[in-house]
Amino acid sequence: MIEKDQYIFGIRAVIEAIQSGKEIDKLLIKKDINGELISELFEVVKAYQVPVQRVPIEKINRITRKNHQGVLAFLSAVTYHKIENVAPMLYEEGYNPFVVILDGVTDVRNFGAIARTCDCAGVNTIIIPEKNSVTANADAVKTSAGALNYIPVCRERSLVTAVKFLKESGYKVVGASEKSAVNYTKVDYTGPVALILGAEDKGISNDLLKLCDEFVSIPEFGHINSLNVSVAGGIMMYEVVRQRLNDNQETN
Repeated sequence: MIEKDQYIFGIRAVIEAIQSGKEIDKLLIKKDINGELISELFEVVKAYQVPVQRVPIEKINRITRKNHQGVLAFLSAVTYHKIENVAPMLYEEGYNPFVVILDGVTDVRNFGAIARTCDCAGVNTIIIPEKNSVTANADAVKTSAGALNYIPVCRERSLVTAVKFLKESGYKVVGASEKSAVNYTKVDYTGPVALILGAEDKGISNDLLKLCDEFVSIPEFGHINSLNVSVAGGIMMYEVVRQRLNDNQETN
């Protein structure tokens, strides 16, 4: 059940919320709605780059029966960032950057588990796309045991653009794919790295795979041959941790 403090509704209320700086997770707008006020809303949405879904009125009615005017906005539980702002800051603050990118991960429980591991493994930021993805809502924060309150989450309109930016910024981009013949332990993670995890059913998109400097797999010996994405992510993240700890010991 969605709590009442997790959403707002009504055209004017949503416009004012966006303009006041409230972080909107996603905005539901009834299909075929029009009028002067809704036009104003669309102008604000465009200016603030708020993700929008056009939906049947029934979908909004299932959330609230109050006078929503065909508009309902889910509030984000965290403040989203942009990778072009976060990445330079990590270098400036002396980090050896470690970024995790989620491509098409839609299960909030997986997201929460991944975020929890990210915090434990020292990941500096998580990147998710605006569309076809989980969001950092209240359920995700709860599932992450609060980890999403501490790890910056970058929500990007294009993961391809974000990955290209990371490559230009000196990151090695590594994709986890069961189709790869390269063992995940055979790649060097000691420098700045961005790890891409794909959805369990589809994997990493071809557009992102083309941008990977390496793509690796985790050996599997059972009958299922399909690790949960949060488990696979945890294994990969702690290989990064292991290599960096060993590298630090060797240089000290």
